[in-house]
Amino acid sequence: MPKRYKLIKLVIFITLLTGFLPGETNLTTVSATPIAQTVTPQEADRIFKQGVEQYQAKQLQSAIGFWQQALTAYRSLKDSVGEATTLKNLSAVYIELADYPQAIAHLQQYLNLTQKLRDRQGEQAAIVTLGDIYLSQENYAKAVEFYQQGLKNIPPSQPNLEAAIILGNLAKAYRVLGQYNNAIELNQKALQISQILKDRKIAAKLLINLGNAYKSLGDYDLAFKTFQESLKIVQEIKDSTVESIALGNLGAAAADQQKYDQAIACHQQSLKISEAINDATGKASTLINLGSNYYSLGDRTKALSYYQQALEIAKTAKNHQLEAESLGGLGLIHEDLQQYSQAIQHQQQSLAIFQQIGDIAAQGMIFNNLGHAFFSASKLNDAELQLRSAIKLLDSLRLGLSDIYKVSIFDTQVFTYNLLQQILITAKKPEAALEVSEQGRARAFAELLTRKLNVNAVKPHSPVKSEAYSSSAATSPNIEKIRQIASQQNATIVEYTIIPDDDFKFRGKQRAREQELFIWVVQPNGKVNFRRQDLKFLWQTEYKSLANLVKNSRQFMGIDDGRGIFSTEVIFNQTSQKEQLQQLHKILISPIADLLPSNPTANVVFIPQESLFLVPFPALQAKNGKYLIEQHTILTAPSIHVLDLTRSLRERRNKNRGENTSIRDLQSSALIVGNPSPMPKLSKIQLKSLPNAEKEAQAIANLLQTTAMVGEQATERNILQELPKARLIHLATHGLLEYGGQNGTSYGQDLGIPGAIALAPDSQQDNGLLTADEIINLPLNAELVVLSACSTGQGRISGDGVIGLSRSFISAGTESVLVSLWSVPDQATAELMTEFYSQLQQNNHKAQSLRNAMLKLIKEYPDTPKNWAAFTLIGEAR
Repeated sequence: MPKRYKLIKLVIFITLLTGFLPGETNLTTVSATPIAQTVTPQEADRIFKQGVEQYQAKQLQSAIGFWQQALTAYRSLKDSVGEATTLKNLSAVYIELADYPQAIAHLQQYLNLTQKLRDRQGEQAAIVTLGDIYLSQENYAKAVEFYQQGLKNIPPSQPNLEAAIILGNLAKAYRVLGQYNNAIELNQKALQISQILKDRKIAAKLLINLGNAYKSLGDYDLAFKTFQESLKIVQEIKDSTVESIALGNLGAAAADQQKYDQAIACHQQSLKISEAINDATGKASTLINLGSNYYSLGDRTKALSYYQQALEIAKTAKNHQLEAESLGGLGLIHEDLQQYSQAIQHQQQSLAIFQQIGDIAAQGMIFNNLGHAFFSASKLNDAELQLRSAIKLLDSLRLGLSDIYKVSIFDTQVFTYNLLQQILITAKKPEAALEVSEQGRARAFAELLTRKLNVNAVKPHSPVKSEAYSSSAATSPNIEKIRQIASQQNATIVEYTIIPDDDFKFRGKQRAREQELFIWVVQPNGKVNFRRQDLKFLWQTEYKSLANLVKNSRQFMGIDDGRGIFSTEVIFNQTSQKEQLQQLHKILISPIADLLPSNPTANVVFIPQESLFLVPFPALQAKNGKYLIEQHTILTAPSIHVLDLTRSLRERRNKNRGENTSIRDLQSSALIVGNPSPMPKLSKIQLKSLPNAEKEAQAIANLLQTTAMVGEQATERNILQELPKARLIHLATHGLLEYGGQNGTSYGQDLGIPGAIALAPDSQQDNGLLTADEIINLPLNAELVVLSACSTGQGRISGDGVIGLSRSFISAGTESVLVSLWSVPDQATAELMTEFYSQLQQNNHKAQSLRNAMLKLIKEYPDTPKNWAAFTLIGEAR
């Protein structure tokens, strides 16, 4: 059965901040008297006035007839002012009649005349109105063109309501075109102006549009809060139209978080208001959203009814956006009913409309769904083509975004890469599937590293264009490059992809239980092998899913996933620990055991995904009781591409230094930090002192024949000064995994990368917390960073890997990072770290040194992998 990687489209309710008069008018056509060949100014004015009278009498077609005569008369008289006034009136009445081609034609003529007459006020009105028309007609590129012109005519020192409206509408156009940074920035500016002017209605509309931008980026929490704020305002000012829009968007945001009951309740309220105020567009939007919610819940009958009603209304209202969304929804249902020809036809019709509109994100979604329909119909070549088109479009949405928003939006796109892998595997193209697997992981991470490499390579004062890295230098490796990387690393590379449940209906960042595992093994000789492991058997066990099995295995090892700062209750059960570590070994290792090297000192690099980032690979147990670390030398990496980039960084530095570095070369520039004092406060809670971490730092410093920075010396300011100079960095202090990631930001501020290192504060400006955001921007030259306290290898797990401290250090220019997947007891940490550095002095091989240190501790703690299996090396093995 084909995999259910279909995307459900939730309508985003949008607000046009300026509007036109309704076009629902009963018209009586009156034939105007033909104009004489010669006319006086008085006669031209009389005809113009007749047009005004007919307009006031609601006889719009008759008014047009008189004004067209007046226009001819004024032109024959070379009366530019009269001509301009008439063109302006004709434009207005065509707008009222919703005859937008004629409105645009007359407005463009009016604009040309105002520029000739130096009528700045008239020129600005024409420019903005043209922008409004193009926006309402879903020609977003032209809308941007005119709104940008309109903004130039408003002095920045004089913000007014017009500026707020233009900014808001321009932001809406940018969002549809996929330029999310611009959309957020302009919405913020407009919102500030509306708040200064105390225009709450405009502020409410702007909040809705701002929330839509956050939603497009996958930041559902912030989108939900923004919609709530808008709803609160419109309910206070009693604006039913905007209230309906706010409720619709709030419902869509709730659905993105699988809160379907709340979503349906919001949509029902929105529908009731839309019907009461006779808002056809609002009604159609709500019907689509209700259809999407019931489709997600598996009620195809209700979903079909809602989509069909919405399609009829959208066609009558000539709303192409809603027509396309209705067609897309109907396509999903027909596919579920195995009516593949109809499904494909609906999706193709939807795609054609979205292409005409220019909605990039929607096109990507429809290409995905069209590809799925072809996949269901066993048309694999067509399916592959559609999915590759989807990926190309989705990739384009990431350009220009900040790192954390690249990560966020990619989490809404993972399913497309996953689906293409399944299509390629079904088509017996496992190597092509591996290329897509690589393309679909750690993209933002690779771009950061590529930028680091390029900036370091650029000569002083040379221009650097960072966006070029995203599209060219940071390109994911093809299969030949992957073979080359395995050879250069002299390592066996194991890459995993988790395939979710067939029947799950994807929306946003939602994830389903796992049904299968794809595993590729790339050997040093370049040979690529593919294996697959069924995961559905877990559904019938106490674990229910692979993610739960990973979680339970950690719990029964006695791991405190309270993240090391505050004590939480832990469970240690040796029997259950063994059972679950063996079960993980059976799933992750047994299918490929024959492909792994027999030499235990040969490197094996695991490329995990999602919950597998939390797997203690060294502690996985075979049936004979042997731990995996006893069989192999283990490293991890977020992607093969990132692994290659860290190698490139090392090679470049060795070339510049003219030598291969040994541990002894690093000792003279080592930075060893332990137990800063006083520890900083976190939300008024004083972080506890770590006296054993101080002893650890002192012991390592003695071993490396250097001096540790401990206690009051380990201030944030002092450490920041030393970090860029250090080639070896050891930090024995608290690692705060969630700090800075979701701290209540005001509207539109970038969410930071989560994580911070606790140092001693030395002023009000330096709070003692060195954040992941700050680390990522440091010019580091370290060959090894060791984060030995707390669970520094954890963080927010995303499609880009683990977003946290380890990622920041590598992105800042570190070749290898040694981190912990949980908080290890002090004594065991000190023993492991001391042995690691002792081994490193002997063999100059980081991965083998870590393995040897673990093997020594296994002898002391054979049944307690919690004490030795936490640490993982990311990046370069040597």
